[in-house]
Amino acid sequence: MSGFVEKPEPIQVPGLTHLHTGKVRDLYENEAGDLVMVASDRISAYDWVLPTEIPDKGRVLTRLSLWWFDRLADLVPNHVISTDLPAGAPADWAGRTLVCRALDMVPVECVARGYLTGSGLAEYDQTRTVCGLALPEGLVDGSELPAPIFTPATKAAVGDHDENVSFEEVARQVGADTAALLRRTTLDVYARARDIARERGIILADTKFEFGFDGERLIIADEVLTPDSSRFWPADQWQPGRAQPSYDKQYVRDWLTSPASGWDRRSEQPPPALPQDVVESTRARYLEAYELLTGTAWA
Repeated sequence: MSGFVEKPEPIQVPGLTHLHTGKVRDLYENEAGDLVMVASDRISAYDWVLPTEIPDKGRVLTRLSLWWFDRLADLVPNHVISTDLPAGAPADWAGRTLVCRALDMVPVECVARGYLTGSGLAEYDQTRTVCGLALPEGLVDGSELPAPIFTPATKAAVGDHDENVSFEEVARQVGADTAALLRRTTLDVYARARDIARERGIILADTKFEFGFDGERLIIADEVLTPDSSRFWPADQWQPGRAQPSYDKQYVRDWLTSPASGWDRRSEQPPPALPQDVVESTRARYLEAYELLTGTAWA
């Protein structure tokens, strides 16, 4: 089993139609046909959306995405129309809401990897490839790759795993020209973000993007380069051959798999609520990532 431990009921707002409740974001449509994305404080791990929220997480994701959108605008346009709060929306939506243009979304998670870890490492250990791309011998957890690679995945429903696929499979699904455009844009955006993060003492190990089309134009959508969609590592602590310290929900994963949680991830039981110290430590890592990247104190 997996999915929501406690699936929230959508908030009803006059003039908005609820479309979808995701792991983190709630999606609505306004009367003009635009999408209204609301980033909650929910957090997921091991394919479960946990019952405990991380205060300010949704606002961090929203503000950081907007910061990155500004720095990527010359590479690819984004879907944001406005950050204004819709009329009648609850006050808690402030700072976590984006009004966005509706796109014809590409059904592919566009992943760029500059370092080997996670599902890429698991595949490499078995086949010396990632998404069908051959890699050199001798790489370990945290190794920097000879060059960044495009390793797409299929988009999964809440509670399911995304599945890594080859470039050829993406081309089969969306066409060769679109697949080539996705690969080129993904790697261009990754390279820009990697260099910006590096200047701030952070390694961008890997990241995933979502794209859609507005007519013939490719548009970057959803969130970008946040601790939810990316692996950020402190550069001064990088040491290949082990799991790296990270600016994300690793505190949550570590606690859930520790004896302290009493939870067996292989069972069909949902995970328990998080203790306050894990919540506070996780929030601190999200805020630290935001402040280091943007150079701005969280307020």
